[in-house]
Amino acid sequence: MEFVSGHIKIRDIFIDNGNWWKLFLTHRELIRRAIIINVLKMLACRTRLLGWHVFVCPKCFRRINAPHSCKSRFCSSCGKKATDNWIKTAFNTLPDTIWQQITFTLPAHLQPFLWLNRHLFNKLAPIPANIIKKLAAQKHFLPGIYAAIHTFGRDLKRNFHIHLSTTAGGLSPDYQRWIGKAYFHHDTIKAMWRYAVLDLFRAEFKAGRLKLPPHLRHLKSYSAFNSWLNVLYQLTWVVHLNKQSDNRKATIEYLGKYLKRPPLGESRLKSYDGTHVVFEYLDHYTDTTQTVSLPVRDFLAKLIAHVPDCNFRNIRYYGFLANRVRGKLLPIVYKLLKQSKNYARSAFCYWRQMLMTSFGVDPLRCPDCNSLLRFSYVVLPHASLTAFHQEIAHGHFKLL
Repeated sequence: MEFVSGHIKIRDIFIDNGNWWKLFLTHRELIRRAIIINVLKMLACRTRLLGWHVFVCPKCFRRINAPHSCKSRFCSSCGKKATDNWIKTAFNTLPDTIWQQITFTLPAHLQPFLWLNRHLFNKLAPIPANIIKKLAAQKHFLPGIYAAIHTFGRDLKRNFHIHLSTTAGGLSPDYQRWIGKAYFHHDTIKAMWRYAVLDLFRAEFKAGRLKLPPHLRHLKSYSAFNSWLNVLYQLTWVVHLNKQSDNRKATIEYLGKYLKRPPLGESRLKSYDGTHVVFEYLDHYTDTTQTVSLPVRDFLAKLIAHVPDCNFRNIRYYGFLANRVRGKLLPIVYKLLKQSKNYARSAFCYWRQMLMTSFGVDPLRCPDCNSLLRFSYVVLPHASLTAFHQEIAHGHFKLL
């Protein structure tokens, strides 16, 4: 492929020169089933393989085919739509009050463990929320919390961290009052996070569920592993507390943009020449834009490493936002805050609305006579592709 700059599609990089197929053949024993499913969906997105809707003009009888999307979080196009829908729904659901964002990170020494022990993702996820709930209980209120799990940094390096947003206040124990102006102490949160994480690692090692990185496999006994963990108590654990803010929209958009999209936005891709991919990112430490050039297969490997496992939930809800109690408690919250009852409203941006908003073009208007197109029939996805996806989903697909 010749040198390309400007708008570059991630999908084209996967397809060009058989890049994805070569990567798959080289590392097929390491590629998770979830990666295969999402890459196949992305490559088939808006092609004849997934089928299409047929619309016909009632006046000039022109026929328009609207191809089906893949709805994969790894697809840039579908990910943007899913992100926009989540942001709109969250804005209609979350109460308009004071929020605080808190980022929980792990020392670099513990990061390698997570990629060998992916079950830790689910065990680490509730720890930050439990810390905030415990501190809030000491102040006699129940907060609303949602947390997003991220596995990547802006430069695509593996960096597991959790973004948490909590109300700076909450419901009284009897649900009769809204208690506001709560303050969470940074040093207390940091100490509780460090203790809980190391305690989890100890328990996992003791139960024989923890795989050690190659450079630590000499730690055979619990006492040796515990001694190594004790050294981490002396390190700096970064827990970043943003200032409390009443800008609910900014809070939602900050987390929302990372939830259902690929780890790298296509706008950050600067060039591709068939062998190397160049992209840019904002370095938070220097507040400058940095450029990275990677061999194409290394670039793809970094991307697919962050595809979540099947049925993995990147975002979790706790406190009065927990799924099992929000139906009961959210109406109370809105009543106490004297806000309209938007908690039952979900927002969904249909493809027609999204195209009209983004490009100012109505896809259901006939390009010849401007009449409104009518739905005629639907062509279902290719039968062989459907069967192939089902084989993968049920674990029957055998790697070649």
